[in-house]
Amino acid sequence: MSLIQVKDLNFSYDGSYDKIFENVSFQIDTDWKLGFIGRNGRGKTTFLNLLLSNYEYSGEINSSVIFDYFPFKVSDTSVFTLDVLQEISPQSEDWEFIKELSLLNVDCEILYRPFKTLSKGEQTKALLAALFLNEGHFLLIDEPTNHLDLEGRKIVADYLKNKKSFILVSHDRDFLDNCVDHILSINKSNIEVQKGNFSTWWENKKRIDEFELRKNRELKEDISRLKDSVDRTSRWSDKVEKSKNVKVSGNKQDKGYVGHKAAKMMKRSKSLELRQLKSIDEKSKLLKNIEVNEDLIIKPLAHHSSMLFTLENIELFYSNKKVCGPVSFNVTQGDRVNIIGPNGSGKSSLLNLLVGSEIEYSGEIIKASNLKISYVAQDTSNLKGTLTEYAASRNIDESLFKTILRKMGFDRVQFEKDIAEFSSGQKKKVLIGASLSERAHIYIWDEPLNYIDIFSRMQIEDLLLEYKPTLIFVEHDSNFQRSIVTKSVRL
Repeated sequence: MSLIQVKDLNFSYDGSYDKIFENVSFQIDTDWKLGFIGRNGRGKTTFLNLLLSNYEYSGEINSSVIFDYFPFKVSDTSVFTLDVLQEISPQSEDWEFIKELSLLNVDCEILYRPFKTLSKGEQTKALLAALFLNEGHFLLIDEPTNHLDLEGRKIVADYLKNKKSFILVSHDRDFLDNCVDHILSINKSNIEVQKGNFSTWWENKKRIDEFELRKNRELKEDISRLKDSVDRTSRWSDKVEKSKNVKVSGNKQDKGYVGHKAAKMMKRSKSLELRQLKSIDEKSKLLKNIEVNEDLIIKPLAHHSSMLFTLENIELFYSNKKVCGPVSFNVTQGDRVNIIGPNGSGKSSLLNLLVGSEIEYSGEIIKASNLKISYVAQDTSNLKGTLTEYAASRNIDESLFKTILRKMGFDRVQFEKDIAEFSSGQKKKVLIGASLSERAHIYIWDEPLNYIDIFSRMQIEDLLLEYKPTLIFVEHDSNFQRSIVTKSVRL
């Protein structure tokens, strides 16, 4: 056991006036299993890079451990997987790789296949297996779930549950609950460490937020009451002071007595002012880390037909090889349909077929006439240009689009940047925000929550439950599924 100590950490990117970290201090135990959470763009990946000494910073990061990073960058994907794993963990024997892969339900035959032929899920598991064989290292795991289906997430969570010495960046609440024992959270004004899993942290946060909101209301009322008392006492003091030279029934008042009375009132006024300032100071320490989840809005179109899609015995093909089906289902207005199945079962291909992409298929698709569809793609790599330019290219209301992004945690400074510079989560929010800005009969979203932070996931859940748009989607976040699904289609 040893410590990773962070003291007075300051960091900003070259050419930027925005500080990502300012006077940050905390320490963590290298035996812990830490879940790392925070809004998109707050600096989670940046902090991992600081631990890896990839950027220059001021302050101190002290540790005696060696850091490894996932996803590991494979230099040559054409070589056998075994060669890749031996590059990562050269001291490990073949039988150790086989043992670790078995814990992840991966057939050891992948060791003798070129790494590039593995599915994304198999690559994720293979790299984690090798990295955890580096004894004494501390592993920085950056969003491993994005290429894992539901079953894959459960397997990896069970695997991590039996490991230690890692920081895990993930926005999947169930996944975090199943495999971490501490939470490291980047808040609006600080970074904090708490013992427990995500659910424990969330309950604590809600209690703290409720206390601060209640205390804030009480202090606001107290400040207002004290201000009125200060003004009233101050006016009385002035009035009494001016009365010193006023004759009462032909006789002058006792100036000493009146002056004493005025001074007493002035002293009380000053005392009230000090109490007011103390309350203001106390109030200023509250609400700094409250994440306000403002309500999102969507305005779906109503269609004259209740039945929007009917699929009968659909089979999908690539190069004359069947990859999906047969599958049959209906989509009526108000349905929220989750397409589920293992990686490679054709989920994205089916969504692409529904939005009109050229895909070879057999069977019958009946689509309602003049159906307007809003689509969120899985890939964000082609996004570039300003948000203004993107809004124009999508023919959406720029003001509405930016308002939605603000509600999802964007700072105004982001509006001037090239989208290509955004974090992965911010890019995904651009696609979601654009879709919410479109009026459509049906929304088709392909893994919309990839990289998106927990708070925004909750916002989207609340939106879908309130407005009940017709939705067909692929998503592996089990918490999200439980909240919003009305119908599931398994491939």
